[in-house]
Amino acid sequence: MVATTDSRDFQFMRVALALARRGLGLVWPNPAVGCVIVNGATVAGRGWTRRGGRPHAETEALRRAGPKAKGATAYVTLEPCDHHAKTPPCTEALIDAGVARVVIAAVDPDPRVSGRGAARLRAAGVSVAAGVLEEEAQSLNAGYFLKVREGRPLITLKSATTLDGRIATRTGESRWITGKAARDLVHGMRADHDAVLTSVGTVLADDPRLTCRLPGMEDHSPVRIVADSHLRIPLISKLVQTAGATPTWLVTVKGGEKNRIKALRECGVTVIESEPGADVHPDPRWMAEEFGRRGLTRVLVEGGGHLAAALLRSGLVDRVAWFRNPRVIGGGGIPAAVDFGVQTLAEAPEFIRSGLTPVGPDVLETYHRAR
Repeated sequence: MVATTDSRDFQFMRVALALARRGLGLVWPNPAVGCVIVNGATVAGRGWTRRGGRPHAETEALRRAGPKAKGATAYVTLEPCDHHAKTPPCTEALIDAGVARVVIAAVDPDPRVSGRGAARLRAAGVSVAAGVLEEEAQSLNAGYFLKVREGRPLITLKSATTLDGRIATRTGESRWITGKAARDLVHGMRADHDAVLTSVGTVLADDPRLTCRLPGMEDHSPVRIVADSHLRIPLISKLVQTAGATPTWLVTVKGGEKNRIKALRECGVTVIESEPGADVHPDPRWMAEEFGRRGLTRVLVEGGGHLAAALLRSGLVDRVAWFRNPRVIGGGGIPAAVDFGVQTLAEAPEFIRSGLTPVGPDVLETYHRAR
């Protein structure tokens, strides 16, 4: 329930949400939070969670507001923390600054915080309103919420296909199915995800870099992850050769060649050895939970049809970003997802369309999983 009658609360919370988005892809394992300090009709301070999760949004906004924070209203997209971790509690900072009112978008699902932050503020005499633009705030930090509740990150499957769902011709030609505008947009998507996951088959076919190469955003590249059961990734691949500059993980099954693993680690690759799944590949659910254990909250998947099928079969695809180009390749082309055992329509994963956007000659369709 929204405990407010002030229309300005929605106005300033929208500003706080816009600030929070700046942290996506940069703040894991923390949530991306925005904060606006308003004194009267004046915005006294703004802040958002910085790279690596520190400083927190509230701390940054209070620093900028200085003495103007006294008697002000703080708009925060997620309930302020009330526990000592790597930083002091944000509730303490707000109380010490003399903030009179705090407006919260969403309650933090972390049991160390959930409800306690708001209670601590109220106990100190601070007026608290909660639930302002709650749905928007939960959507923005859906990956963080999922990691807290289920121990795994939000997984978005990105695909670039023809009208008939083909990612390449029968000969494997795939560059470029979509146009430059769509490819640029994918670089932006990489920037606001913690990691990008691909398969070794894609590495062997395309030798990608999987970095964000938009001007001025080169340092926003995500962790690159390769699912590679049999350690087939070439040591001369772009991913391995740049592992020292951009974090690169490789997930393989236990029992792989020791010298190969040693060579990869010497190149800077983090090798993660998993128990094999039913088909001698890393088990997708184990893999997702391991990403959660390592702090990831948002993973973008840019792989081939086998990786897409494995994730869909395991019920791990939360969102879909589907770029569609107005060409038709036909049945001989390579599909976006190979057969993963669907016998009836009732068994097929179902998604709800959330957006349809023209991107140059292409179209971006976005979906979220039906609950």
